[in-house]
Amino acid sequence: MYIKKLKIGNVELDNNILLAPMAGVTDLSFRKICKKYGSPGLVCTEMISSKGLFYNDKKTEQFLVLNEEKRPIAIQIFGSEPAVMGQASKIVEKYADIIDINMGCPAPKVVKNGDGSKLLLNLELIGQIVEEVVKNTNKPVTVKIRKGWNDENVVAVEAAKIIEAAGAKAITVHGRTREQYYSGQVDLDIIKKVKEAVNIPVFGNGDVKTAEDARKMFSYTGVDGIMIGRGILGKPWKTNSIIQELQDNVKPTEKTPKEKLEIIKEHIELEIKEKGEYVGVREMRKHICWYLKDLPNSSQVRQVVNQIESKEKVLKTLEDFFETI
Repeated sequence: MYIKKLKIGNVELDNNILLAPMAGVTDLSFRKICKKYGSPGLVCTEMISSKGLFYNDKKTEQFLVLNEEKRPIAIQIFGSEPAVMGQASKIVEKYADIIDINMGCPAPKVVKNGDGSKLLLNLELIGQIVEEVVKNTNKPVTVKIRKGWNDENVVAVEAAKIIEAAGAKAITVHGRTREQYYSGQVDLDIIKKVKEAVNIPVFGNGDVKTAEDARKMFSYTGVDGIMIGRGILGKPWKTNSIIQELQDNVKPTEKTPKEKLEIIKEHIELEIKEKGEYVGVREMRKHICWYLKDLPNSSQVRQVVNQIESKEKVLKTLEDFFETI
């Protein structure tokens, strides 16, 4: 009833449960793990600076590494200068199936430059950016927005209409204002209003951690799909669990400790393969803490993991801990 194939422009998705782009999280190794165990209809890179791409910054270009990754893949870019965003889209279209524009990030270092959710205070600029990106690429363009900047500036519906008119092929709405960050409850009403206001696919985002959360968002808002972000941290199989439960009405069995350990080890190997041991082990610390979060007596081992610098010690620590479960 809720799970279905979906098209964004000329790109067909196997299902309508998507992995949200998350800075510092959705790197290549995490996307691969999510694709293997979670089967989301679409994955998205971390957001990439349009200026970094424009000026050929080598660190920025590392985000475009998509080695042996299953398609389709969206690449998300951010910025507030239409011409620069247009040029960035020319660069990333060689790699992407879909180009997504970030207009929702609440991080201070992003909004202080007028990027991310700060754009919700300038609807005219939103239209100019989307038009410029669409003009410079043959790939479908999508946009991720929030409810608004704050409660006095709830502009999601108006912004969505402008985004559609500028040529975007889909919109994702996070049902919170920038001022809220991730606090309080997601506003399903604003997502519903956006869905009713435009004719392109609309994805709901925010507070979806279970199949019941997804069912509630689908039934109340009528969205075409759901994008999951924080609800997948430490549970890269979560999208598949939600798909199974909504499609077959059967609650999937929980991962056993042994299964969890094998997935963590695979994730570590992927991360180290892509970034080397020094960086990879450090990048994995947060992921390991998320994986262990709901396990009994895990607080101490999480503290230990955050100090470890070698792959060998991380694996030994994890194996010893899982022996106790």
